[in-house]
This record gives sequence, structure tokens and C-alpha cells, in this order.
Amino acid sequence: MIIVIHCKDQIGLVASISNVLSAHQLNIISMREHVDVQENRFFVRLQVDQTADEDALQEKLQRILPADAIITINPLPHKKIVVLVTKEYHCLADILVRNYFGTLGASVLCVIGNHGHLGDICRRFNIPFYAVSHQQQTKTEFEQELSGVISSYNPDYIVLAKFMRILSPVFVALFHAKLINIHHSFLPAFIGANPYRQAFERGVKLIGATAHFVTNDLDEGPIIAQQIIPVNHSLTAADMMKAGKEIETSVLAKALRLVFEDRVFVYRNKTVVFE
Repeated sequence: MIIVIHCKDQIGLVASISNVLSAHQLNIISMREHVDVQENRFFVRLQVDQTADEDALQEKLQRILPADAIITINPLPHKKIVVLVTKEYHCLADILVRNYFGTLGASVLCVIGNHGHLGDICRRFNIPFYAVSHQQQTKTEFEQELSGVISSYNPDYIVLAKFMRILSPVFVALFHAKLINIHHSFLPAFIGANPYRQAFERGVKLIGATAHFVTNDLDEGPIIAQQIIPVNHSLTAADMMKAGKEIETSVLAKALRLVFEDRVFVYRNKTVVFE
């Protein structure tokens, strides 16, 4: 059983939580906790080795915790996701392979592309693919069609696996805290389009990738995971892009694992991640 709690900090929280679990004959086998002193926020993720009456446990925890406590007991162990893509295949291919072999920690319900390029690989893995073009309709119409397909599957998360479209505030609000994006730079550097070209022209010695939740601020949502590799003057912008694809795949895979295992807390524009 997994228990995740986020609330205002106060003295004695860990002891109070432990006493409730002990009263339910629950043994703690793993506990990760963090206090954001500046914000006075408490975050904890517990794993216990037995099950209990979830409603009764929830009620007792709510009684001893601050009034603003957000408590999740036994979150779904296997999440459901929809994947959005454009033309690049590397992140999608990794997700499909992990899904096929049961190591993703989630089930891919469908893939939606604003181009039809990646339909074939989805069909090879028996995953439904929907082509929703942005080219012959307004942005509002495009997003309405897109959200209609997504909503029909009711996913836990929507993964933007190199989905190269800027989403409107209306769309982001519709799927609040469910949109996970992979950006091809070490944010906050090189926000927006063509980050590898920007990095090449700037002459950087490190490039990276960032997985983050999507907000209304372009590429500025809460960061889940990041990774970098060294580069030098001998690499062209195309070389950097090729190297960067390996990082993008790795970082997105790590971020999805953390989210699917309920190891990520979002508070304002930051995350607490228990790896």
C-alpha cells in the first residue's frame, strides 16, 4: 500500500502519522519526507507492507493532519496514458516498447498525431492511432477535436512525446496537472523552438533535456527530471540534435516512471521528487 500526503507543516506530523498506521497494524517499510521551510509545506510518501480499510484510514489521517491535507491512499498502481506526437519517433518508440513488454508502469490507450507519420509504428504495436491535423482548421477547432479524442479515453496523464504544438490556456486547463512534456534543452536555457540551433550558436559546452508538467507559460512548468551531456566545438547543430535525442528518450522515461510510481509532488511551479 502506498500513502502520499501533502499539507501545511507542523510539529509532530511524522509521529502522528506513524501512530495512526501502527493502530491499523501497518508496518512502514519505506518513508520519504521533505519539509519546504520557506513555504512551510510537508510532503511524505510511505509504503506499508499490508492493506487496511482505506476509508477508515483516510478518516483518521484527515483528523490528525492540518485541514488543508491532501491524502492519497493506494493510488492506481497502473496508470492510463494517451500520447501526443508530431513526426519524431524516438520518444514514442521507447514508450511503445516499454508498454509492449509491461515495463512502462502504465498502459498506452492511444496515440494522437497532428501528422500521420507515426501511424504505422503504432499499428505494429496494436495501439490505436488518430491523425488530428492542425492544418485545415483553426487552433480552437484543432484543440476541440484533440480534446474530444483524449476525453473519450479518460486517461490519467497525457504525454507530449515530441508534440510540436503550443497548447492554449483553455486546453491546458482542461487537463490540469495531467500534461507531461519533453523539451529538448536544459531548461530554463533555450526556451521555445530550435534549442539545438540556439545552443550551437551560443557555443555551449553542455546540452540537455527536461521533462516537465505543462502550464500556460511556455516550457516553464514544474520540472520533473533533467539530464545533460558534454559537447564541444567539433559538433554541428545536427550532431547536437542527434545526441540530444538519446537524452530526451532517457529523461522522459525517467520522468514517467517517477510520476507513475507517485513519487512526484507538485506545489506551485516546483516539484518535490522522491527518487
